[in-house]
Amino acid sequence: MDSVSRSYARRSKVFDEAMRGFVGVNYTPQLVSTQLVNGTNYRFKCNASIPPSEVVWEAIVEIYSLIEGVPHVVSITRI
Repeated sequence: MDSVSRSYARRSKVFDEAMRGFVGVNYTPQLVSTQLVNGTNYRFKCNASIPPSEVVWEAIVEIYSLIEGVPHVVSITRI
């Protein structure tokens, strides 16, 4: 596996872990940016929808992950 694939897999895992338990709205990541601090801040630009509606909007899902911890959602903002 190359470094790009590993990076994508890590970010996908962080997103999935942080969003576990969120119900009602489906968020599908499209882009991500990161900031390394005492852990990592993630900002995922997502497409969002409420099934079975076909209405889709964009949202920013901010997630914080400690170096050795469980990632959690900091905020979700509709854009």
